[in-house]
This record gives sequence, structure tokens and C-alpha cells, in this order.
Amino acid sequence: MRWIVPAGTLNCTGPATAVPAPLAALLADGTLTRVVVEPSAVVTDLGENRSWSGDGALIRTALHLSLEHPADWRTSAEQDDGGHSGGDAALYAAARELLDGPSGRYARSHGGTIDLVDVREGIVTVRLGGACDGCPAAWITLQHRLERLLRERCPHLVEVRQTGPGRRVSRLIHRGASGA
Repeated sequence: MRWIVPAGTLNCTGPATAVPAPLAALLADGTLTRVVVEPSAVVTDLGENRSWSGDGALIRTALHLSLEHPADWRTSAEQDDGGHSGGDAALYAAARELLDGPSGRYARSHGGTIDLVDVREGIVTVRLGGACDGCPAAWITLQHRLERLLRERCPHLVEVRQTGPGRRVSRLIHRGASGA
């Protein structure tokens, strides 16, 4: 079952390795077999011989109580995200998902690439390659195809920054286009 939660409620994503006591009890007794945290949802898998009609209310209550303790949630993604923690872990996971998915596909369809370089203190740093490096429209792709989607998933995003050789060119064009 996918339980929708406000984006940024939990500062981690991926399969849960630790959850607050109410959900931990349901994992321990076999009511649930797995809990996965997404940027805007928590996914729970029912145990064998369990039903949503019989256990759904219990699971919902446990989830609500567990969401009151966001610091007690841990996921495997926190171990695999290059050492990021807190909100940066969720931001890292969301950025990686978008770059592997729609934002990256868009860049690749034009002969370019967008690589995730770092996520620190709410700032996502990317490097443009191929046709995107130095392209006058690259800032549009970053702001409208990456930053906007990231902000929808992770409201605590500060900004998306570009690093690499083409950075100065696209920033100058951006300033010129905005009239600054």
C-alpha cells in the first residue's frame, strides 16, 4: 500500500532499515514484511495471510504514530548516498531518480548529459556534458526540467548549481536573458 505523505516529512528514502516502535512492532510480528520510504510516500507490504481489510486500520495508526518521530527512520539509501544525511539524503535520492529518469532522458534526447556531482546543505550540484555543456538553453533545462521537479519533491531544496567548463557561458546567457 502506498501511503501519501507531505514531501519532506521524512528526510530519507529507500527501504527502511529502522522505523519507530509502532511500525517496528508490525514488522516484527509479520503484519508487514517491508517498509519503503519515497519522497512523498511510505510504501508498506503486507505479510503472508494478512489482509488490508483486517490489518489496514492498525497499520494506518502505526504509520501515523511513526511519522511523529521522523528522526527514528533510517533507510539503506542513507548508507549508499555518499555520506549525505538528513534532508540531503532525500534530496540526493530525488535528484538521482530525476537524472536517471525524465530530466536525464530529456538531456540525452538532445545529445547531452546531466551528472549529479554533490548534494550539500540543500544545494544540488550538477555537471553538464555533451551537447548540454555550454548550450545557451541549458539553464532552462536545469531550472524548468530539474529544479522545478526537485522542488516539488523536496521543498527544502535551496538551489541547483552547475559546475564545469560551460558554467560561465550559461550563467552569462542566463543573466542576459533575465535582464540582470
